[in-house]
Amino acid sequence: MSIEESVQNTDTTSPPEPETATEPAPPVQRPRRRVLRTVGLITVAAVIGLVGGTAVGYGIQADREPTALPPLNQPGLAYPSKPLPKGQEPEPLSAKEDRQAKAQGDLRKLLVPKPAGAKKDEFGDRDGWMSVNGYASDFNEPGTALGYQLDLDIRRVAVTSWASGEHRRTEVRLVQYRPGDSLGSQEHVEDQQDYMPQKKYARSEGKPLKGSANGRYYVFPVHQQAGYLDFYEARAYFHRGDIAVEIFIYDTKKISEKEIRSLAERQLGRL
Repeated sequence: MSIEESVQNTDTTSPPEPETATEPAPPVQRPRRRVLRTVGLITVAAVIGLVGGTAVGYGIQADREPTALPPLNQPGLAYPSKPLPKGQEPEPLSAKEDRQAKAQGDLRKLLVPKPAGAKKDEFGDRDGWMSVNGYASDFNEPGTALGYQLDLDIRRVAVTSWASGEHRRTEVRLVQYRPGDSLGSQEHVEDQQDYMPQKKYARSEGKPLKGSANGRYYVFPVHQQAGYLDFYEARAYFHRGDIAVEIFIYDTKKISEKEIRSLAERQLGRL
């Protein structure tokens, strides 16, 4: 027996029974057409009602007297209708009053000066401009950090660092962003502040920085590891205009809140 015959013999599916000629044909389903016709009538009536109502509404509005609009909240602007005569123009803001002009100059000059007796930072000696790539490389995920900073329209970074005492190291960064729909400096500062309560960081919300809208400073718990000196850290984050400020202090001895707060307040004062 061939394979084809074997398959046919093992097929247990019964074929459908043929319809007999004596079986009457099923009746025609007429209600469906009646439903469609009813739906069509309702639709036409709705369209006619809409058109008719719109026409009546226009007629009523046309017969009414025009209604005056309420006055604007700000009926007039304070600007003169034409330029002031020569010699009567207002004096431009001085560099001291114009914060924007102050921030557009050499950003390095706005960095807090190094304290007396400060020594060269042997761990990096950062003093001057920092490239955006160099700035992003200090994060745990440099590639992600670079993309994030570019999205915030980072413009430039100025940095200063110094060493003091036996093992103390201090670094201050001014990160400036370009103007846009959102303030990149504020977003960056708030993003860094969100990390601080985590276990591997300050484990706290920090303390508010006086004179700053959302600035905060943090003193980290001591980090201890067998075979190494105790490690202490303090940070401050705040922004002024389009400039975000980051301050770091590292030491093998305890760092007081007063030390990080005082440094942050001095840097804030220079902005």
